Amino acid sequence: MIVDVHSHLFTCPDDIGDPFRGEVSRAHGGPVDLTVKYADYAATAPDGTRTIVVGGKARRSGVWVEDDEVAAYVAEHPDQLIGYLSLDPTHPGWRDELRHGHQELGLRGIKLMPMYAGFDPADPAYDDLYSYAESHNLPLLIHTGTTFVSKAPLRWAMPVHIDEVAIRHPDLRIVLAHLSHPFEGECIAVIRKHRHVYADVSALHYRPFQLWHSLRLVQDYGVWDKLLFGSDFPFTTVDASIEGLRRVAAVPGIPGLDPLDADQVEALIHRDALPLLGLT
Repeated sequence: MIVDVHSHLFTCPDDIGDPFRGEVSRAHGGPVDLTVKYADYAATAPDGTRTIVVGGKARRSGVWVEDDEVAAYVAEHPDQLIGYLSLDPTHPGWRDELRHGHQELGLRGIKLMPMYAGFDPADPAYDDLYSYAESHNLPLLIHTGTTFVSKAPLRWAMPVHIDEVAIRHPDLRIVLAHLSHPFEGECIAVIRKHRHVYADVSALHYRPFQLWHSLRLVQDYGVWDKLLFGSDFPFTTVDASIEGLRRVAAVPGIPGLDPLDADQVEALIHRDALPLLGLT
């Protein structure tokens, strides 16, 4: 079974405004339709794939997906999909949204986008958010790493800030999205240090050398077990992500360095992330 810990729901154009809409077009050389339909996702994923679905909330960057939309989408395919609520803690009313998404909609995790929303995730002002998630067993998926949105501050996407969160909330399950590229080394240091902090490998296969190099660091640090599979649909697909991982696993290595452990890459692809995240 494949568990995809990172897929999106967008019902364009309602959910995406500027600057995100304009800058995703600039980054991809033209307009991009990010509208998500489950049939499109399922057609590009192995049968039986279990999928975590997130929306996203970041007023600063023009992204706002209502949690009700995610809940309705998940309810159409409850055996395959698990929904997360999203929060922008710079936006008034986020505490009510947290309770509504969890207690009324039954969403089972939280997506945060610190760089897109423009906040320091390590700020103690958000400790009540993390305490709520920790006490109610709601795993966090946090965007870390680069972006094409020029208004999104890169410093809030660095994984070192999550180290502080994990120190204060050691039982909180956290996934750092995209292996925090291009801060992979820092990400690996954080996930190695904390029992319940993981990283996903979504949206990395476009840059095969960077992915190979990142996975070599994972191998050298002995943290294969802290990596989770993710796609980042609709930006790419499950099938393309699996193919990309297997392609770098087949690289013979370079003089003086062993290749990637292909068995560990396969284990990553097939890892059951749900019990690790408390979602069984």
